Amino acid sequence: MRRLILRKLGELVVVLLVVSIVSFMLLSLVPGGNPAVRILGDQATPESVEALNEELGLDDPVVTRYLNWLNDVLHGDLGRSTDLNQDVSDVLKEKLPVTIQLSVMAIGIGILFAVPIGVLAAWKAGSRLDKVVTSISFAVLSLPGFLIAIALLIIFAVNWKVLPATPAWVPFTEDPIQNLKNLILPVASMAIGEIAVLNRVLRSDMIEVLQSDYVDAARAKGLSNRFILFRHALPNSLTSMLTLVGLQIAGAMTGAVVIEQIFGLPGIGRTLLLAISRRDLVLVQGIVLVVASAYVIVNFAVDLAYRLTDPRLRSG
Repeated sequence: MRRLILRKLGELVVVLLVVSIVSFMLLSLVPGGNPAVRILGDQATPESVEALNEELGLDDPVVTRYLNWLNDVLHGDLGRSTDLNQDVSDVLKEKLPVTIQLSVMAIGIGILFAVPIGVLAAWKAGSRLDKVVTSISFAVLSLPGFLIAIALLIIFAVNWKVLPATPAWVPFTEDPIQNLKNLILPVASMAIGEIAVLNRVLRSDMIEVLQSDYVDAARAKGLSNRFILFRHALPNSLTSMLTLVGLQIAGAMTGAVVIEQIFGLPGIGRTLLLAISRRDLVLVQGIVLVVASAYVIVNFAVDLAYRLTDPRLRSG
């Protein structure tokens, strides 16, 4: 087990190193010549361009710039936003909690509803109920997330006026009730898609498990259906769902870009779009590095948990 953990940690370090290189090169591969000119605009004076070149170290060799940048990153310095005139690390501390709360709540609600729906659909496989669940799931999966968000916005904010369309963000620590009220529509927009994906995966795995020999043996012993479902079938059907949940958690941070833009949430996704439109390349670089690293770390944790919970993978 220790050898497995050390090997996976080594792989994580290598992947994070590659992520850092790709993130660093974003600033160097900007089309249009000198990145300082792209950041400051065509009307920039030679003096301002020279000053920004010196600040960002753009006159140094690429390897030297990367090593200096990586050293700063490891010490928590991601540079300074040229548009906001604020440290990128401070911007992330302010914006990242919004995206994390939105993503975690969407995944949590998705799991909460997907598990009972998937279990019921698998137990009643082939029935009218299963066909209805399957049809609805396929219909939801065929719709882009932004269409679901717009539909919910029109129904609950425009027509019924029961929820705010573009709420003023209030942190959970200041006003929990208002914070959760503001997140109802954004979270629902993301959670509906998560429910459709997760319940389909769980249903397929459970149907396979319910046809296995040890489930037939449990039925022959006279065990109740509830006991068979939740003590035998469900635990052995969660391995694929566990992997998918990890991918969904990491993907939700990038998928939140559109949702945050639609509902005006001050999260990391909306900040990234604004940084791109305003040519704030230092902020874009920092956001890409943090989001990509989070994606890698979450998948590492899920992969490790997957192997720890399945002895067959450990022995392999």
